[in-house]
Amino acid sequence: MVTMDKNGHNRLRDQQKEKQLFTRRAFLAGAGVLGLMGLLGARMTQLQVMGHQHYSTMSQSNRVKLVPVPPNRGLIHDRNGGVLAENRPTYQLMLTPEQIKDIPATLDGLSAIMQLEERDLERFHEQRLRSRRFDAIPVKFRLREREVAAFAINRHRFPGVEVEARLTRYYPQGSHAVHAIGHVGRINERELTRIDHSRYRGSSHIGKAGAELQFEDLLHGYSGLERMETNALGRVIRPLERQNPNPGHDVYLTIDSRLQRVAEEVLEDYTGAIVAIDTRNGDILALASKPMFDPNLFVHGIDRETYRHMQVNPDRPLFNRALRGQYPPGSTIKPFVALAGLDHGTMSGGDRVTCPGFYTLPGIDHRWRCWRRYGHGPMNLADSIIQSCDVYFYDLAYRLGIDNMHRYLAGFGFGDRPGSGIPGELAGILPSRQWKRAARGEGWFHGETLITGIGQGYFLTTPLQLAQATAVLANRGKVRPPRLIRAMRNSSNGEVRELELEAAETVFSGRNDRHWDAVVDAMIESVHGARGTARSIAADLSYRIAGKTGTAQVFSLPQDDDYEYDPDEIERRLRDHALFNAFAPAKDPRIAVAVIAENGGSGGAVAAPMAREVMDAYFDIHGERDDV
Repeated sequence: MVTMDKNGHNRLRDQQKEKQLFTRRAFLAGAGVLGLMGLLGARMTQLQVMGHQHYSTMSQSNRVKLVPVPPNRGLIHDRNGGVLAENRPTYQLMLTPEQIKDIPATLDGLSAIMQLEERDLERFHEQRLRSRRFDAIPVKFRLREREVAAFAINRHRFPGVEVEARLTRYYPQGSHAVHAIGHVGRINERELTRIDHSRYRGSSHIGKAGAELQFEDLLHGYSGLERMETNALGRVIRPLERQNPNPGHDVYLTIDSRLQRVAEEVLEDYTGAIVAIDTRNGDILALASKPMFDPNLFVHGIDRETYRHMQVNPDRPLFNRALRGQYPPGSTIKPFVALAGLDHGTMSGGDRVTCPGFYTLPGIDHRWRCWRRYGHGPMNLADSIIQSCDVYFYDLAYRLGIDNMHRYLAGFGFGDRPGSGIPGELAGILPSRQWKRAARGEGWFHGETLITGIGQGYFLTTPLQLAQATAVLANRGKVRPPRLIRAMRNSSNGEVRELELEAAETVFSGRNDRHWDAVVDAMIESVHGARGTARSIAADLSYRIAGKTGTAQVFSLPQDDDYEYDPDEIERRLRDHALFNAFAPAKDPRIAVAVIAENGGSGGAVAAPMAREVMDAYFDIHGERDDV
């Protein structure tokens, strides 16, 4: 083929070259098309395969919204059915981060129509860091009606923000029995790592202390789920399907609110604790610790200033003294040591020890003083308990030895957790050679055996532990672990089921009954005898109490003969603790009580009258007496 060039000259076309050029261009065009198709295929794969679940959920959420339905938390009652913890309806402002483009602007807009405090925003941001983007996060609890109305008018401006009506925890009796009931609070980061998320969907609170924590599995229940049809703006059109939550079970505690209130009132302004136990089944009838606090402060998050004030308060209202307060038991331990001496044959009830007001060990000049400066004179076992002679028990402890004494007292539960299951209970300290070697890296000394025999030195016990040991003494060696729950109400069928009692364990089987009689009779005389240290509470008693006073030193006293302890000249926080443990009726025990009044001074003058008022209230309620 002949073609003309640009100058008008004829030339022959190079067909081969044109063919190669066409082929190259076609190849490039085809490669480009294939590349674009590959990119399109990759994107389609990403959208339809790899991201199917995500985009399917997003697409579906334009029409169907899955809303978790938290369960109603079970109620807490006292043993008589009185409500100690209930649920009340409140409105909460909820925000879902995934549905909001500009969260700071949204929060600013919300602040303009309702009062959002600084702690509300801080709490929201903290929770946001711990939550998934599609989880609804509370911005503010307890909206007022005016705020709910203001949001309803402006609802169209805040996609992804909802007002939800929820039931929240409320303690109708305020601080009453707070250290037994405990309280709930916001789920924190540590708790998020251990909870069952499917069970806690939509829940924001969890038990933090006391019965609320101990029985969390019973009280919380299981979350449900609701499918809601929504429009393009996210507004609910109608519910489609609902899986109802399973509400938590109601719990009936062993606490008797009437007795609990008396225990709280008789402590008055004293810092301390009172524990009362039913000796027949281990039921904790009263568990009072003072000072107290209002658990409602913690439900929606306590403000920092109030919490800081509680923490720096020297009386420590948040501290559960009944379970965690560790005190020297003082002379309340003497009946237990006396039993150890009788059972081991170290002494008999008729053996006498002369008390000149002090005790010395062979070859040692140091004097261990008796609380009575000029002594008690000749003392037998009964006299030493009735008048609480220290010298008698110095001598008994020395002859008994720390190993035998430790082994015997451990049988009453000293040095071990009482076993109530209430979170936070401590074991105290029952000292021994092995304990001191492990804790202090030192050997044991005879002088430490002496002061252990009167409940001083390293010896520490909690009020609950002392009450439990007293119940074991009342039952003559039979142990029933203390318990805080009596019954539960099934949320599914409404059935109330009494919990079975654990079988009593006898830890001192084969002991001589006369030894128990000797010690219990001495404890009765300690209250009802003319020289008993608790004789001040015996007037007009219509039942008999077996009890023992105690005084626990806060600091070591000088051993000089000229020194005399004068509580009026000592700062109150350095005064002795007043203790009293007892059970009644003495020959047919039904209730055991332990009282500790910090810096109260005399167990007979301060702690014993408190215990009598609690016991009087118990018998007034139940109408049970024994022969006087």
